[in-house]
Amino acid sequence: MPNIKSAEKRVRSSARKARFNRAVKSRVATLEKQFKRLVKSNQKDEAQPLLSKVISAYDKAAKTGVCHRNKADHKKSRLTQTFNTLG
Repeated sequence: MPNIKSAEKRVRSSARKARFNRAVKSRVATLEKQFKRLVKSNQKDEAQPLLSKVISAYDKAAKTGVCHRNKADHKKSRLTQTFNTLG
């Protein structure tokens, strides 16, 4: 337990930030999972709008510092390549 008032505030603020980060990561993971499911079942028409949602979610996560910018760029590139393999 923190003994100093500022340390108590840091505990509260880090818990709040952790909840936010967990929510963002969960949203990105869910979107990515849905996209991969559509790609696996070869549904290109339904996957197209979902790809833009996943890319947008990764951009927002990188902007707020939830994930690293390079990781977001790498994931976006791989997902786009996966989408382009659909016929």
